[in-house]
Order: sequence, then C-alpha cells, then structure tokens
Amino acid sequence: MTVGWPHGARGMAVDPGGVGARVTVTAPPTAPDVPEVADVVVIGAGQAGLSAAYHLRRRGAVPAAAAPSGTGEAPRTFVVLDAEDGPGGAWRHRWRSLRMATVNGIYDLPGLEQPGVDPEAASVDVLPAYFADYEDELGLAVVRPVRVRRVERTADGTGLLVRWEAGGRSGTVAARAIVNATGTWTKPFWPYYPGQESFRGRQLHTADYVRAEDLAGARVAVVGGGISAVQLLDEISHVARTFWFTRREPVWREDFGPDDGSRAVAMVDERVREGLPPQSVVSVTGLIRTPSLHAAAERGVLERRPMFTRIVPDGVVTVDGDVLPVDVIFWNTGFRAALDHLRPLHLREPGGGVRMDATQVAGEPRVHLVGYGPSASTVGANRAGREAVARILGLLAAEDERLPAPPRGARAADGHRRSVEDLTAR
Repeated sequence: MTVGWPHGARGMAVDPGGVGARVTVTAPPTAPDVPEVADVVVIGAGQAGLSAAYHLRRRGAVPAAAAPSGTGEAPRTFVVLDAEDGPGGAWRHRWRSLRMATVNGIYDLPGLEQPGVDPEAASVDVLPAYFADYEDELGLAVVRPVRVRRVERTADGTGLLVRWEAGGRSGTVAARAIVNATGTWTKPFWPYYPGQESFRGRQLHTADYVRAEDLAGARVAVVGGGISAVQLLDEISHVARTFWFTRREPVWREDFGPDDGSRAVAMVDERVREGLPPQSVVSVTGLIRTPSLHAAAERGVLERRPMFTRIVPDGVVTVDGDVLPVDVIFWNTGFRAALDHLRPLHLREPGGGVRMDATQVAGEPRVHLVGYGPSASTVGANRAGREAVARILGLLAAEDERLPAPPRGARAADGHRRSVEDLTAR
C-alpha cells in the first residue's frame, strides 16, 4: 500500500469532454503569466476552486493562456489564481498528526480516480501531491502565487476587474464573472476577552498548531466546541493537562448519515438566503462520538467547562470567580470567510452576511461564492463548483444572445482597455 500519493503517480482522469481516458503528463506545466482577459476568473485553488475549474473544462472552457488566437468563434476562457506557493489549498497547512484515516472521503476532487493510500499517512504530505497531480492531469493551468487584492466593477458596470499582485508585480484581469473560492483558512477568528493582552503565557489558534509535543507538560485551556477542537483536545491531552471551555453545551451524536448532512446544509443555506452570516455546518450537525473520543471521555478529557469570563496574567477566571492557572490558551474558535478583496463590490447585507441564491450572490449574479455558507463543508463543495459553473455559463450565453458582438476575446480585450483608461482618468 502506498504511504502517500507520490508526485507523478497517476490515476484515471475523466476527460473534460466526459470520456474517461488515461492522460500521460511527462512534466509539470510551466505556470503562465497572468492573462489580461478571461471570461471567468476562479480565485483560489482549494477543493471548491478546482471543482469549479474542472466543470469549466468539462463544459468546453479553456485556460485563457491556451485560448486559440484569431477572429473566429472562440471558446469560453478561464483562469485560476491561487495565493499559495503550491497546490493543496488549506491542506498544505494542516497539522502533521491529521491522518488520512481521519479525512478519508472528505477531500475528493471530481474526475480523478484515487489510488490507495496508507490511512496512517499525514494528510499534509498526501493531499498537496494529489492536488498537484489533479491540476496537471486536467490541464487547469493554475497561476500561482498570485494574491487578488480587490475586485471592482468596470466603469460601465458591465464587467469585473480583478486586481492582483505577485512577486512585486501587479496587474488586472478583465472578467465577465468570478468564482470566489478563497475559503477561510487565512482568516482565523480570535474572540476577545477582557485581560487578553495581559496574559503572560502562550496563545495560539488552530491555524498555528503543528504537533502536540510542542505543548508537552503545559496546562492548556482548549477553547471551542467544533470538530477540530475535540480532535486536538484529545490529542494534546496525552502530553499536557487540558481544560475544555465552550460557550454552549456540546451536542453529541453517535452517527451521521447522508440525510443528516443534507439537512445541515439546508439549514445553513437558509441563513445565507436571508443575508445573515453563515453558521458552520457542524454547528447544526453536532459532534460525532468516534472510538477515540469515546476513549477520551473515559479518561475524563471531555469534561466541558462553561466559558471563562476574563483572562489574567497567569490564567483565566472561571464563571465561579476562581482563577484557573494555565500556561497556554488554545483558541479553536473557527475561521471567517476570506472576502476582503470583494469589499469594493459592497456585497454584504445589513445583517452582516452576503445574501445568496445557492452559490450566486443575489445582488450580483456575476459573482459566485463557493466554500461559503452551505458549501463551506466538504458535503457541498464539489456540488457548489458544478452549480456555479452552470449558472455562470447560462448567464454569459444569455448576455451573448442579447448583445450580438465580435468574438469574445476581441470584445473582452476592448472592454478591458476602455475600463482601465476610464479608471486611470479619474
């Protein structure tokens, strides 16, 4: 059995046209320069972003760098911009103890058969290599590292301008639509508690965690009631003294089936349809008692405490007013959607969220958010990519019917030139 997914080990790729064929790739493609024009810009190359790129390819779109030149009818074009240095999305940053046995089945990408992997292999080793092979096999031509700084409407309001920076360079891609798949990993949420700045110990977030041994012998306040919180609580309890704090009493479940997942996604979807900030899917599914968590409960590790009221230099103050000495406060308090670059579009509603219709922003049909709200869970990420692409291509086709125009490449290039000139003249 293979310990990892060695880079270069190929699976069965599904041809973008729908016919299965084994694709031979002799060398990784050279990353192209950022194009100036694309019908669709996909921002982010994690699970949801690659899913969107796959469905664009399957529906006949091609990477902008590979678009045929000439004046005849041209295919739709897209480009995937990724801020990471390499493939893998957020999986590149997971802690080493997160094994494939734990993540099995939740990282699948459409169109590539997965070879067997050692369930004890570290996901941080296996999955970036899997994502790299996926990009190569399907010819997605991901451009990285490129950081999108902001997205604006064109001066005439008919298109979008994607402003990017990379290695001291900057530029703009003119697009007709975007699929935003920037995820949440880059925006860890740190709640504030009185006295937090006075704490003399160490504070870290899930995003900072590497291994339990770094906390060996410490007294650790673990904060949070999500899946990562209980998994890491269990892990570090073997080498440190732990105290578990949550705002609400955890809800435990013994199993979790497909119908449960669908109901959870529907509940989160209802919030974003109303323009409210999305809840995490786990907040409505509850926590699953795995065998390891049953064992942790028997060791007394899962004895939950109400959230402390404030922080003092050497510990935390409990709801009873007692000072509990701790050396480390470990915040497993989740993440927020990385949407700052979309601020110029003014997508947020008064309720604080973005009003959504499935993946489509209700007030801006050219913008789709995948990995946001119901599609933030792997239950819905791949499906979201497919739905976003279907809606975008339908929108572009409708626009083309209403406005007979020159070939797409010529029209987009002209629109880009005029938009940049207009913005520069302001």
